[in-house]
Amino acid sequence: MITGAVLGSPIKHSLSPVLHKAAFAFLGIEGDYSAIKVGSGALAKFIETRAHEFDYLSLTMPLKEEVLGLGFNADALTQRIQSGNTLIKKDDKWSISSTDGSGFVAALEHAGITEIDSVLILGAGGTARAVTGSLDSIAKNIHVLGRSSLRQEALESAVSHSHFEYHRWSSDIDFTQYDLVVNTTPAGAADLLANSVNPGIGATLFDVIYKPWPTELAQRWSDCGGAVINGLELLMYQGVDQLTLVLDTDFDREALATHLRAVLRKSAR
Repeated sequence: MITGAVLGSPIKHSLSPVLHKAAFAFLGIEGDYSAIKVGSGALAKFIETRAHEFDYLSLTMPLKEEVLGLGFNADALTQRIQSGNTLIKKDDKWSISSTDGSGFVAALEHAGITEIDSVLILGAGGTARAVTGSLDSIAKNIHVLGRSSLRQEALESAVSHSHFEYHRWSSDIDFTQYDLVVNTTPAGAADLLANSVNPGIGATLFDVIYKPWPTELAQRWSDCGGAVINGLELLMYQGVDQLTLVLDTDFDREALATHLRAVLRKSAR
């Protein structure tokens, strides 16, 4: 029996339990997975009092940065991007990893996007850093639009090969200079940017939000003829990557992804 949970706040909307339970059933594995509300500053207490109940934990906002301060071993990628979304227990010891970046790249590849000239990332939190790190060397130019310069250094440290620029948040953006735009902000935070989207837009929007859907930005993007990738794709692929880390069994990743995609789309309606 394998037991997992997703932690964060807000958490009621999360489809992670649907994803992981469906994966267990598809793979013929006995397991359980739940969603638990854990707010900012409360992760250490949760680990102290309840971690013994679980084999692995998925982390969402606002815990992806907080987890790095708990003293657990973190792999090289997680240390570089300073963001972790996965806690795994092996031999009663917890370690931190991140599947946001690998899941993001897998979702892009599924959409047929393998080469990128310029990308704009909206937001500067844990997911933004994972996306930034994953696009290093894949995208020639990486621009991040953030509300605070306090996160600029952490984002820059996630990039070694691509040209990187950090810009302060503005509601007046020229989207035409990018071929990919990634929205990593919480629901509603990027709504005002929809006014900057004009008919004939050629860039692809990858909106990591999947509920509520569509976001105002995604709806405007689609109405103007642009391609939109739903956040369910990131949720699904990062979940598959988590299971790859957690399970001691080989499985057909694409077969599982195809099954989970149908399950998640049905559940998100």
